[in-house]
Amino acid sequence: MSGPDTGVLRGPHTFHIPVMGLGYTIDTPLKVAHLGISSVVSIIEDELVERMREHHAKLAGEPYEPIPKPSPDHRARRVTAYLDLLQRLVDRNTERVRRTPIRPGSESALYFELLPTGSALGERYRRMLAMAPGVVREAEESQLRGHITPGAIDVNIMAKIDPVNYGPDGAPLPEEFCDAMAVFRGFANSTLGSGLVLSAGYNPRLYNYIARFADFLPDAEGTLRKRIILKVSDLRSAQVQGRLLAKKGVWVSEFRLESGLNCGGHAFATDGLLMGPILHEFAQHREALADELWSACNKALEAAGLAVFRERPPQHLTAQGGIGTAAEDRFLLEHYGVDGTGWGSPFLLVPEVTNVDKATLEQLVRARPEDFFLSNASPLGVPFHNFRRSSSEQQRQARIAKGRPGSPCYKEFLSSNTEFTERPICTASRQYQHLKLAQLRATITDPVVLAREEAAVMDKDCLCEGLGAAALLKAGMSPAHRLEAVAICPGPNTAYFNQVVSLRTMVDHIYGRTDLLAGVSRPHMFIKELGLYVDHFKREVERNASDLSAKQRRRLTAFRDNLLEGIRHYRTLLQGALADAAMDAERFRRELEQHAEEIRVLLLPDPQAVP
Repeated sequence: MSGPDTGVLRGPHTFHIPVMGLGYTIDTPLKVAHLGISSVVSIIEDELVERMREHHAKLAGEPYEPIPKPSPDHRARRVTAYLDLLQRLVDRNTERVRRTPIRPGSESALYFELLPTGSALGERYRRMLAMAPGVVREAEESQLRGHITPGAIDVNIMAKIDPVNYGPDGAPLPEEFCDAMAVFRGFANSTLGSGLVLSAGYNPRLYNYIARFADFLPDAEGTLRKRIILKVSDLRSAQVQGRLLAKKGVWVSEFRLESGLNCGGHAFATDGLLMGPILHEFAQHREALADELWSACNKALEAAGLAVFRERPPQHLTAQGGIGTAAEDRFLLEHYGVDGTGWGSPFLLVPEVTNVDKATLEQLVRARPEDFFLSNASPLGVPFHNFRRSSSEQQRQARIAKGRPGSPCYKEFLSSNTEFTERPICTASRQYQHLKLAQLRATITDPVVLAREEAAVMDKDCLCEGLGAAALLKAGMSPAHRLEAVAICPGPNTAYFNQVVSLRTMVDHIYGRTDLLAGVSRPHMFIKELGLYVDHFKREVERNASDLSAKQRRRLTAFRDNLLEGIRHYRTLLQGALADAAMDAERFRRELEQHAEEIRVLLLPDPQAVP
């Protein structure tokens, strides 16, 4: 969507750069926002946030006053201080670009040259270049530079990462000092006028907390200072969470649909619902949902004696997860009517944009598809996209080989297990794995079962340290406690990008001005997602084969039926919209039917036929 700020999609581009890990995009706004590109920063890890604030303050000549741990409300204050610094520096960078004469190689020229093909502002820029030097051209150039608008500095909170924190005396702190609550407060108190991306599900106390901050409610003119963006996996999730917030007077400005399996990081699989059918359902119901939420919001605001929305505010839909070509991107925008797309993992190969250390970057370039896998590494118990060559994965295996599995646990962000302790500990910690392995070895006599259960325990890895290490290493800082192993969580799509490129080249790829995948054999994003779900379905059937309860049978049957419905949807598209898209329709059809056959041979037996 080119043109001015629409209320959610800040800047002139049709894509954004999603959050990646804890540190891979933690300072990306400083690298792209002044060029009109929006990105998302993770703020849940306040120690990393504080160290990056120190680093960038010193680079920019800004004063830096440490916010020590522990000190009163240090998590929230650290987040506020860092986000305020980002805002000041992005404003400074944007003003520098606005003041720069438009000349070959200048930042102001790059701003316009990156714009989507066909954008009104880009076309105006090209007309200006064709003008003869003189007063008219100078006036047009001045007006063009006045249109330079920064991308958004959006922030992300995984809502479920919200453990109780403890004071210096060991006593639990009040709930507003839990991690998600504290970092939310840090964003709410910041100078940013951007979006908060809430992911990983519903957190009742956090959702109740949002309405206590005026920036998330309409002012006297009915406008919002800060906006809520919900990352969802399907329409039902959008409806449920949107209604919960609307009843508190909180408007959802954007639903950000993410593929359950064809994405990086944690993989929140749906019950076989595929991206195409989900987007089709959104297209049918998004207007009715927006009207419903607008009415509920105003009813709640009016009951509380607060200002209401005078007209329905914008509510956008964006999609991300596995997009790899300009044709795929364009199809989502044009056929399903999404307002923007998210391009994540390919930007890991753009050093100008993300924080990937040199060693890991070289590994990504040389990687083969089998190096990317869906693991059980996350202590959250959610499948996690992993990279076999990462130093974190190598370290995990080395610790097991030495007979000392598990990680030292200093940050405790994912501590939730109370199986052996009163105070929660992390399942990736050395403490937990020592206790759990001892228990298993004392109670399980079957060596095959024991080996399987031991492996499940030792699969867990430390993400708090590993997902932030690369940002520190790239900035020339030493990670605390010398924990330099890097965990990285690229999506499966990364396997098809095998070269380090510039920001300009990647943006040109997104808009179809160049093709980084020319000659690369890669399935369409819809087919790739379908294949990932078929594999997931096979694992679920196998896991439950020996003890298939009636409830499990119903769930697996619904999963299978959703996959088959998705295949029918894509067959319909092949008769029209997809056949007209810039893609290999015959390959799409062939691979679609191959997956359909895989599902058919896995049909669950009729329960009436089971003796």
